[in-house]
Amino acid sequence: MSIQKPSIPKGTRDFGPAVVARRNYIFGIIRRTFEKFGYAPLETPTLENLSVLTGKYGDEGDQLLFKVLNSGDFLKDVTAEDLRNEDGRATRRVLPKVAEKGLRYDLTVPFARYVVMNRGTLVFPFKRYQIQPVWRADRPQRGRYREFYQCDADVVGTDSLLCEAEIVLMMSEVLNTLGLTDFTIKINHRGVLRNIYQALGGEGRESDLFVAIDKLDKIGRDGVSKELLERGFSAPVIDTLFELLSVSGDFQEKLERLLAGFATAGVAPETAEGYKGLRELGQVLELLRGFEFGQFQNLEFDPTLARGLSYYTGCIFEIKINNVNMGSVSGGGRYDNLTGSFGLPGVSGVGFSFGVDRLYDCLEELNLFPEGAAATTRCLVANFDSDTMLRMLPVLRELRAAGVASELYPEPTKLAKQFKYADGKGIAYVLLQGPEEAAAGVFKLKDLRTGQEQTLSLAEAIAALA
Repeated sequence: MSIQKPSIPKGTRDFGPAVVARRNYIFGIIRRTFEKFGYAPLETPTLENLSVLTGKYGDEGDQLLFKVLNSGDFLKDVTAEDLRNEDGRATRRVLPKVAEKGLRYDLTVPFARYVVMNRGTLVFPFKRYQIQPVWRADRPQRGRYREFYQCDADVVGTDSLLCEAEIVLMMSEVLNTLGLTDFTIKINHRGVLRNIYQALGGEGRESDLFVAIDKLDKIGRDGVSKELLERGFSAPVIDTLFELLSVSGDFQEKLERLLAGFATAGVAPETAEGYKGLRELGQVLELLRGFEFGQFQNLEFDPTLARGLSYYTGCIFEIKINNVNMGSVSGGGRYDNLTGSFGLPGVSGVGFSFGVDRLYDCLEELNLFPEGAAATTRCLVANFDSDTMLRMLPVLRELRAAGVASELYPEPTKLAKQFKYADGKGIAYVLLQGPEEAAAGVFKLKDLRTGQEQTLSLAEAIAALA
C-alpha cells in the first residue's frame, strides 16, 4: 500500500499550542467586552439546512456556500432528465436532490433562525454573542480563509440606535485593549446609499449599486465605473455618483454636505424630519457624544461603505487597521427583517462581527502580543532525581491550587535540557530545589526572561508567580 502524503484543504490551517494560546488571548478580550455590555453566549450547529442559508447573502454569497452531500447513495433521486443541461439549469435541478445541508456561511443567519425557533422562550430585546467557525468557498489569500472564526454580537427586538452607538464603543474597546490603536471605524447607512441612488434618478435597482460600490476599495473607481456601465448606468450618472461619494470634512460636515446634495438633486425626504439615513447617523453621533466617546478621530462617516450582504437595511459598519496592509477586521449593520424569511416579520436587529484570524495577523505583524501570551505553562519545576520528583509533587499541587499553571519535568535529567525545554515552550520561570535548598527549606526561582534568580520560601515563590 502506497504512503499518502498528509495534507489539509486549501484555505484551512492547523494551529499549534502557541498559536492557540494567542488566539485564546484575543477570544478572551472579545468575550469579556461582549459580556460587559450585557451580551449572553450562544452556539448553533456547524450544519444548517440549505433552505436556511440560501437567499440571505445575495447571488455572490450563495455561490460561496459549502454544500454537504446527502449521506448514502446521494445520486439515487437524480434522473437523466435532471442532468440534461440545454437550458443551463441542470445544477439547479440536481442540487436539492443531492445536498440538503451546508456549512454555515456566517453566524447572523443561524442566529435569526434560532430566534424564530425559540421566540416563545426569549426575553426581548435579546442580546447574544457567538464565537464559532464559519466556512466560505472563497479563493484563499492573505487574510482570507475558507475556514475561519467569527466573533458576533447581535441584539434583536429593538429599533433603538443606542445599540449602534454601543457597537462603536465595543469595537473601540476591543481594539484599544489589543493595542491596535491606529484604526478607523467606518460607518454608513443603507438609507444614504438609497438616497444617492435616487439622486441619480434611479429607483428599484439599489442592490446593483450596493454591490458595485462595495468593491470600490478593491477595484478602484475605474473598476466600479466599468461594472456600473455594464449594468446600464450612464457615464454622467456615474460622475454624479462619485461627486456625492467624495464629500469631505468631519462626520458632521459630511452629513450636512450630503443633505445639501440630496436637496439640490431633488430627492424628497422620507419624513418631515428629513432623510432617514442621515438623520439616524446624526442620532448615533449624538449618543456617542453623550457617552463622552473619546476617539472621534477614529470614527469616519464613509458614504462609499456599502457592505455587500443583502439583508442590511440601516446603519452599517466596518473596521480597518491603518498601519497594516489588511482588509477589514470587523463589519456589521442593522437588518430590519432577517427573521421575516423564517416566518417572524418585523423584528429589527443589529450586530457586528470580529474576524479573529485577521486580528491575529495584525497583532503578529505589529508585534503586539504580550510577552507570555503564547505560553500555556508559567512555571516549570525542575527534576533532579527520583527523590526530588517525589518531594516536588506536593509543591506542584500547591502551585496549581494557587492558580499558577505549572508542570514538573517528567524525568530526572540535566538542568540544561530542562531549561531548553522551558525556553522552547515559552515558560517564564523555573523553580529549583537542590540538596542545599532542600536542607534549608527554600527554593530558587529563576526568571528565564531576565536571568534573575531569587532564593525564596515556597509561599514567597507562589506569591511571586501568582
